[in-house]
Amino acid sequence: MGRSRRADKRPPLRSLGSRASVHTAMNRLMSDKPIELFIDADACPVKDEIYKVAARYGLKTWVVSNAFMQIPQAPRIERVIVDAGPDVADDWIAEHVAPGDVAITNDIPLAERVLQAGAHAVAPNGRPFTENSIGSAIAQRALMEQLRSTGDIMGGPKPFGPADRSRFLQALDEIIQKERRRRALQPRQP
Repeated sequence: MGRSRRADKRPPLRSLGSRASVHTAMNRLMSDKPIELFIDADACPVKDEIYKVAARYGLKTWVVSNAFMQIPQAPRIERVIVDAGPDVADDWIAEHVAPGDVAITNDIPLAERVLQAGAHAVAPNGRPFTENSIGSAIAQRALMEQLRSTGDIMGGPKPFGPADRSRFLQALDEIIQKERRRRALQPRQP
């Protein structure tokens, strides 16, 4: 069954020690820990698509929001309800995502934090955030905020459509396949 948990019931972070042991620990995490999906769920239009992909690959999925949300009754899908407030769901995801995991978000600053953690980030329209693209995405976001605040631009993004869903499914599948191949080639740590 899908389960819920309050955000305050998370495991404590552990100190990993020296830089060499951190690298070793991260490699072990990436090769031994299964891939998990993290949904920034409050305004995510592709939750149903994520559930289907997660079921196909047998992936644990965290549905993170600041309000109750219906989720499928499935053992690998877990609801996390965080306190209301700016960036509380983002903070929870950033604190729990691990190298090789995948976060689905439209939030560019969260995508940057996910990438810094060694995980993958993809927007619901299928646009993957990468180390090469995140800088320009942040700059464009700042420019658009400035233009909106001065009244030079009105309105928001174009409506979400079927082509966006298709691009998203393809991008998510490619990210998972790429991560699975990378893990299969990585030597196991003793």
